[in-house]
Amino acid sequence: MEYSYPIHAEYAGERKLLIRFADGKEGVLDFSSYIEAGTVFERLADDAYFHSYRINPELKVLEWPDGVDIAPETLYHEATGAPLPAWMEA
Repeated sequence: MEYSYPIHAEYAGERKLLIRFADGKEGVLDFSSYIEAGTVFERLADDAYFHSYRINPELKVLEWPDGVDIAPETLYHEATGAPLPAWMEA
């Protein structure tokens, strides 16, 4: 399965973003689990930081200003329910 990349993201409520992909599919992704997991994603708990997201048109990733990003395959999987690519499976 080929994965699409994000082309649009908009705030959809508490720690959630509606993500639209180049293939026309879209879904809401809840970032609460990212925050709970810790690491660099703990920063998403801060409202100002969370709202500073953007889609990087060159890299085709959802990112924040300091380089925190989420791969398009992961976004697609989590927002649409599509299976992860085989190379990403543990």
